[in-house]
Amino acid sequence: MNVKFFAFAIFSLLLAACEKAPEQITLQGKTMGTTYTVKYIDNGEVKNLSNPEKIKSQLDRLLVDVNNQMSTYQQDSEISRFNQLKETNQAVEISQDFAKVVEEAIRLNKITEGALDVTVGPVVNLWGFGPDKRLNKVPSDEQIKERSSYVGIDKIILRTEGKPILTKSVPNLYLDLSSIAKGFGVDKLAEHLEKLGVSNYLVEIGGELRGKGKNLQGLGWRIAIEQPIMEQAQSVQITVPLHNLGMATSGNYRNYFEDENGNRLSHIIDPQKLSPVSHNLASITVLAPTTMTADGLSTGLFVLGAEKALALAEREKLAIFLIVKNGDKFETQMSSEFKKLTQSP
Repeated sequence: MNVKFFAFAIFSLLLAACEKAPEQITLQGKTMGTTYTVKYIDNGEVKNLSNPEKIKSQLDRLLVDVNNQMSTYQQDSEISRFNQLKETNQAVEISQDFAKVVEEAIRLNKITEGALDVTVGPVVNLWGFGPDKRLNKVPSDEQIKERSSYVGIDKIILRTEGKPILTKSVPNLYLDLSSIAKGFGVDKLAEHLEKLGVSNYLVEIGGELRGKGKNLQGLGWRIAIEQPIMEQAQSVQITVPLHNLGMATSGNYRNYFEDENGNRLSHIIDPQKLSPVSHNLASITVLAPTTMTADGLSTGLFVLGAEKALALAEREKLAIFLIVKNGDKFETQMSSEFKKLTQSP
């Protein structure tokens, strides 16, 4: 036998023995009143991935930071301290991440024609969907009118030059970033994984997702969108690929309460009407470059309803998927951009 060939064969066998078979690591935990799941593929090429528990600890720390900045349920959070201010036109220094989310919320307010408004918190609380005590009856016109004077994206001023500064123009303005902060949390975890060298991952917090690369089978991450059933069950409707995209869904079929007459009231408030949305759009799913953007858009577009949301999506080239309740049946609609994504390999 050729000695060189024999030596090369032995070297190749040793090299193959040392190579690590790709492995899917799954990390799970609790955050923001819900749960999170992180899946990533470890093929042995990145040394930083050798200790999953250490990575989980890093991700948990990032999520604690997000809560410390933007949770209205924490009295000492950055956003709660801002909401507790009772002086008008007082400039307050805020963190870079807090400013980033507020800046995106302001941008999306314009895109959605005011349908996403992160200052609608006082009315959200009045209807029983915030940190305040849950109500079991519809608030009066007088109560709604009083709180309407606190609402309006124009009542906050954000300056991002140098150290970010946030100002409120009315003392009772209440900022609520729950419609976008969870998506931002997903992005923070995804960005951390990429810094560690992970190129194949799927991150999920409370149903909001972001995926990149491929799964353990070497295929792109594909996510099933559920068709809502009013009795709280679900059935798979369609699957979509997450090729370096964020995904968020909004709907009124899970989070609601009943008034004294037994009417279901959606947890999503229309900033113009200052009352729960009332239309036949059951849910809307949005795909966007970041989950923060997808999260905010899904809320704003849901407020608009199926017809307006689809028209806006076509104009802005947004990828959205709608489930509309028509009597006892559900119908689906999608924008041109969403259709392109479902047809991609």
